[in-house]
Amino acid sequence: MSNPEIFTRPTTVAEMLERMENFATSEGWQMGLDYKPGPTDVFIVTPPKCGTTWMQQIVHGLRTRGSMEFDEISRVVPWINMAYDCGIDIYEPQVASPRAFKTHLTLNEAPQGGRYIVILRNPHDALISHFYFFEGFFFEKGSIDLETFAREFYIPRQAIFNHINALWSRRKDENVLPLCYENIKADLPKTIERVAEFIGIPLDDELREVVLLQSDILFMQAHENQFEDHIIRKTRGPAMKLPTHGQLSKVRDGQVGSAKLSLPEHIKQEMDELWQTEITSQTGLVSYEDLRKELMVM
Repeated sequence: MSNPEIFTRPTTVAEMLERMENFATSEGWQMGLDYKPGPTDVFIVTPPKCGTTWMQQIVHGLRTRGSMEFDEISRVVPWINMAYDCGIDIYEPQVASPRAFKTHLTLNEAPQGGRYIVILRNPHDALISHFYFFEGFFFEKGSIDLETFAREFYIPRQAIFNHINALWSRRKDENVLPLCYENIKADLPKTIERVAEFIGIPLDDELREVVLLQSDILFMQAHENQFEDHIIRKTRGPAMKLPTHGQLSKVRDGQVGSAKLSLPEHIKQEMDELWQTEITSQTGLVSYEDLRKELMVM
């Protein structure tokens, strides 16, 4: 067996994509797709870097009254498509009810029959967050610049646009709770109340306060090790011929609007033009702010 510590990280997007073909096994991915949810099962449905870990922490805190007895959040709220490859049995009883999973599949692609918390985020900010998450693990730090990452990886995948279109016609379904990252940040207490009601957890003052404390960015940064992708790094890193050292931290700074400071204007414009083509033509929404306003009042 190859020693993962002698592996090197990709230095181009093409090499990164080639390595990532082994991110998951087809068998493991299909097991997630084949899962048959119960009506109370909760799915956190997001594009990458759009508040997934944040909502895992909120849901788990609500159902356990703030238990932090886990080595990694995805151990107790598994990524349903990656669980098998990470040695997690999605059919085993979970530590509390309701059962909860995360997925980066769209609402229409996720296993059907449960309850769905869908979170969206400004595509510009999600791009920045995605870049910094990948840098230093999926590719060598400093080898791929933000513009190259955007043009060759992030924009072609159209993840957020696919999620928006999948949500739009189902945003008023009783088993769907549509949220925007920015709205969560603007009013976290209200979000906790909405999520508690949606997943069927009675919310008293004590529970409200503990979940509010434990889903605060400062608390999560202080417990960063419990929100890192240890399991993915150790189980799938070698399959991608990546060194197992490095960090896959999912708690960065939680800022809104960071793209204004660091994303080149021509990349913003390219993404805005794609919005018009992929989103406005399907939904009538002229901008992300239109979507945010629509979901804020629901």
